[in-house]
Amino acid sequence: MSQKPLLEVEDLRVSFNTADGVFEAVRGVSFTMGREKLGIVGESGSGKSLTGRSILKLIPAAREVTAKRMNFDGTDLMTASPKQMRDIRGQRISLVMQDPKYSLNPVMTVGAQIEEALLTHNKMKRSDARKRAIAMLEAVKIRDPERVYRAYPHEVSGGMGQRIMIAMMLIPEPDLMIADEPTSALDVTVQMQVLAILDDLVSERGMGLIFISHDLNLVASFCDRVIVMYGGRIVETLKASELHQARHPYTQGLLKALPQLEKPAGDLPVLTRDPAWMTESFS
Repeated sequence: MSQKPLLEVEDLRVSFNTADGVFEAVRGVSFTMGREKLGIVGESGSGKSLTGRSILKLIPAAREVTAKRMNFDGTDLMTASPKQMRDIRGQRISLVMQDPKYSLNPVMTVGAQIEEALLTHNKMKRSDARKRAIAMLEAVKIRDPERVYRAYPHEVSGGMGQRIMIAMMLIPEPDLMIADEPTSALDVTVQMQVLAILDDLVSERGMGLIFISHDLNLVASFCDRVIVMYGGRIVETLKASELHQARHPYTQGLLKALPQLEKPAGDLPVLTRDPAWMTESFS
């Protein structure tokens, strides 16, 4: 991790008003990251995506978001004005969503959407934006980028759609990318191709990456560090290369529940939960 932190989050909390009272979905999350690949793993409902969206203030209105500190490269995100956040979103911090079917505009061409991401934050001729968009499609390994530039989202495959999303988020050259389950809708072969593209682009551009995923093996092989979340809390933080040596019983339980091809098929172990996990952590 670089000497100067890119992102500092301290005691982040996200709560919602429900019919049964206030529900705290993120409870005291704290972490610091530099220009590295940071994985966040955990079950559905553990608070992974809410943590990522809170950084960009993209949480529904019926909620309360508080933090003692949420600093991005010298900017206090908690006190940032709506205009400051509009300047930061896309230009400085980008967000890649899980499924391009729901993220790409079906009535705009691929090229128009990529250009929009660039022109929103930069003053330039549309002809120059077109060249940049086609070059970015080439950078994410799309064949015949000029044809894809003119295509509509329904005319491309899921894997290509995800590459288009990555191109759209990278073209403003952000300092931090938040990728929320960017490969979960893809088959294994395309998944590896997309990860290789992300890895190359992050390394070449010196960006930070928050990679949110359910796939522990994927995160262990791709990221530098891993945060494990349970019940809205961080229960363990460790190097990705040491994920399979995790000490927290929740992380150990997740690892044991992974199917293994080299072992005979059988019943996967059931995770026995302990109320103490809501308060104890290993970092």
